[in-house]
Amino acid sequence: MRPAIATSLLALALGLTAALFDAEQLWVPAVALAVLAASTSAWIAIGARGVQVQRTLGARRVQENEPVTILIEVRAGTLPLPPARLVDPLLPDTVALRTGTRGGRIRIEARFARRGRRRLVLPRVVVADPLGLARREISAAPAAGEDEILVLPRIEPIVPATRGGDAARFARRGRPAVGAEVELDGIRPLRDGTPASRIFWPAVARGGEPQERFLTAGGESNPLVVLDPRGAAGEEQLDAAVRAAASLARALASSGGCGVLLPGDRRPTELGETLAGWAHLHARLAMVTATGAPALGNVSQRRGAVIFVSAQLRARLPAALGPSHGGTRVLVVPGRLASRHATFAVAGCSGYVIGGRGEGSQAAPGRVLRGRA
Repeated sequence: MRPAIATSLLALALGLTAALFDAEQLWVPAVALAVLAASTSAWIAIGARGVQVQRTLGARRVQENEPVTILIEVRAGTLPLPPARLVDPLLPDTVALRTGTRGGRIRIEARFARRGRRRLVLPRVVVADPLGLARREISAAPAAGEDEILVLPRIEPIVPATRGGDAARFARRGRPAVGAEVELDGIRPLRDGTPASRIFWPAVARGGEPQERFLTAGGESNPLVVLDPRGAAGEEQLDAAVRAAASLARALASSGGCGVLLPGDRRPTELGETLAGWAHLHARLAMVTATGAPALGNVSQRRGAVIFVSAQLRARLPAALGPSHGGTRVLVVPGRLASRHATFAVAGCSGYVIGGRGEGSQAAPGRVLRGRA
């Protein structure tokens, strides 16, 4: 309201000058300026009264570079809407609202290039007369959760370095079915059609009721994706490693199941083909920072393949995951290593076989990521 006040003071000065020096010609502009300042101030004050701004998010979670629709609705108050403009950081410029209407709607298609929690600045409506004498700002009322969007790491395809055979199937399906690994769980009464290899022969030898060995799938035979966010050269390398870990976990889980070990976790999160728990894990990946190390104490005992995703460009695995512990070991790093031939690429990262029977510069990705080397 400062321009209106300045205009009123100018009108007062002209009026005093006209009275003191009997300059009748100054009364006209003095009165005109006073009426102009008073009328515009009253118009904008009454017109802005009751104006409401509401923002609706089309989604609270989106992947990187995925469009999200944001709808902003402006409602007029007591009078039809005076000259007004909508201001929002997501808009390239302010948007003029139609004067004399009861409001309007503005639709924004926003994209976020990097993962993480994005706090959106509240939109506001600036109501001002054409001369700029009077001005009022009305912001959207804050609501819990309405001003935040969680940007999830993007899921990208896994591209094999070789063509044909296992590699071609890996490219189409993400990974061949994980080989079933079984371990003895107990015995139970013999059922018709049970293979002879599963009959519990000691019970038969004692003349008791025939029994069979009860076998169950071993969850630790599934591949394990380990993410180490430390030592990244920059934010781009860290984001690439997180995208690679998310892409590998999603592909492996969809084609047989896998485990995912994130920094701060003592035990891996197991994902099955139904992808139960994936939404929570995906959200956690969005919030991964460059601090914290994965707990590798029990990883070396895992029978399945271990895919170690590092945000640091390194040529060796941690000592706890060395080839001497058995099983396939895969190192995934941002960019490429000049001294090795990559087996596959994903999200700007390259995968290298370090240990196990799949070791070799031309090992097919399907063999690399099987349940057992």
